[in-house]
Amino acid sequence: MAAPKKGRKQAAQGKPGRTLVLIMIALVALTGGMFLSGHTTPRLGIDLAGGTSITLEAKNEPGQKNAINQTNLNTAVDIINNRVNGLGVSEAEVQTQGDRNIIVNIPKGTNAKQAREQVGTTAQLYFRPVLAQQPSTGAGEKPTPKPTDSGKDKSGDKSKDKSGDGSEDKSKDGDKSKESDKTKEEATSPSATPTTQGRSVTEGLKADAKDDPAKDKKDDGKKDPSPTPSGDPTAQLQEQFAKLDCTDKKARAKVKTGVKPTDPVVACGENKNGWDKFILGPSEVNGKEVDDAKAVYDTQGAAGWKVTMNFSKKGTKQFADITGKLASKQPPQNEFGIVMDGEVVSAPYVSQALTTGDAEISGSFSQDEAKDLANILSYGALPLTFKEQSVTTVSAALGGEQLRAGMIAGAIGLALVIIYLVAYYRGLALIAIASLFVSAALTYTIMTLLGPTIKFALNLPAVCGAIVAIGITADSFIVYFERIRDEVREGRTLRPAVERAWPRARRTILVSDFVSFLAAAVLFIVTVGKVQGFAFTLGLTTLLDVVVVFFFTKPLMTIMARKKFFASGGKWSGLDPKRLGAKPPLRRSRPTGPAAPVDSTPKEA
Repeated sequence: MAAPKKGRKQAAQGKPGRTLVLIMIALVALTGGMFLSGHTTPRLGIDLAGGTSITLEAKNEPGQKNAINQTNLNTAVDIINNRVNGLGVSEAEVQTQGDRNIIVNIPKGTNAKQAREQVGTTAQLYFRPVLAQQPSTGAGEKPTPKPTDSGKDKSGDKSKDKSGDGSEDKSKDGDKSKESDKTKEEATSPSATPTTQGRSVTEGLKADAKDDPAKDKKDDGKKDPSPTPSGDPTAQLQEQFAKLDCTDKKARAKVKTGVKPTDPVVACGENKNGWDKFILGPSEVNGKEVDDAKAVYDTQGAAGWKVTMNFSKKGTKQFADITGKLASKQPPQNEFGIVMDGEVVSAPYVSQALTTGDAEISGSFSQDEAKDLANILSYGALPLTFKEQSVTTVSAALGGEQLRAGMIAGAIGLALVIIYLVAYYRGLALIAIASLFVSAALTYTIMTLLGPTIKFALNLPAVCGAIVAIGITADSFIVYFERIRDEVREGRTLRPAVERAWPRARRTILVSDFVSFLAAAVLFIVTVGKVQGFAFTLGLTTLLDVVVVFFFTKPLMTIMARKKFFASGGKWSGLDPKRLGAKPPLRRSRPTGPAAPVDSTPKEA
């Protein structure tokens, strides 16, 4: 038997059944994961669910260059996110986009005007003296720390206490909330965990603070939970202080509104045990006077992580004045509250005037705590302002209408594609329609799962991208079907035609999808806002098109080629040789009867 000619070897058909089972298992797994996660519908964007979307563009402050960087943008995101949360908003999103934009998406049910005022203004950072404090009572109460008599700068934590035998306890707790006796013992142990409150402010790298004997005298565990503030706050402030519940988000948001830096205020501050509440005096130092703030690790002493601050010339004088006044007072009035947007983020204490313009806050910080506080202090001097680039407010009713319109448009597009496939390809349309539905199922489940994992939200442009993808996916099927029909026109039977058509169709499909994916990737990188939703969906569906064609359409076509309905080239199969104008099969002709004997006798001339 003669060996087949080179290049004519039929492509291996493999085992298409296994490939179909593989993609079906993947689809079932994705569907199961969708139900197990509790998210059975895609997460909708603001334009479909309703709400407010604000795009902020960062601008350099006058005289500042190259201030727009990822670190500053991330710090701004943290501050804006805290502001939005202060409005009592749930599921709000604040994220950077590109190299100079911040996108704020606030869902329906929020006052759009108030939201714009909160996210569009520069953060307000002030240093205010503490007039009175109500410690949190989460897991027990801690006594308010007392000042020391040493007259030296303090770099230790003000929750340090003396042990019963008079020996000095070097531990630093850092939480100034009241606590039960058991919790107090844990707080004075070396393993105690600090909170964001109860830090000390020092000037440069000074020795640890000595313990104050007055602490033990006043700390009897019976501290009045509502201390009478010193100074001269109004009766209204005292009443507001007594009624304030800092565990209530709405109450915290209410006390932040309408606050002037020149007026005493009531404020809340969070620590690991809960919320402290304060009466604070007028602002003594504006946060913009902080030139720089960093989280550093003390490698020479035992202070661990701490935060260093540098003040401007004006800020140095102001800070020296306020620390000089506070140093002579008793706790908690020797503290100043660092207030960001109406919330106390830290309340360190001082023991003497700090006049050099350089200060540090220490007290058993963790690395994350130190960095968070340094970021907040830096924001007061952040050389950025933000300009509203766009604001879109969509009501829930309008969002629902847009979603319905998008779904109707998608259904019409899908119906037109199916009608075309049935009219032109007849039986082959069944394979195309099955492939379209598999592609749609994969797209739906993946989009649903991406909502809780990467916060992907399906917006109106993303719906448009999915509609466009219907045509791209159908185009891949058409390319393959036309290659098969070309092989049938050449006179080949269906099974070899299916295999011979695949290599050429595969190359065309990959090139076409690569161009579409490249366009989607470039569009996603260079654009901001909702256009990225279109680009993301287009890129995702393009990748899924390759998966469906390779793992579903091709194996299914191989199996269907073995069925009589398609293999016989029936009228409704879409592969009728007569309708396609196929050539007769190329076969070698052979004589039908016995071969005539050859007469080798020479003839006479």
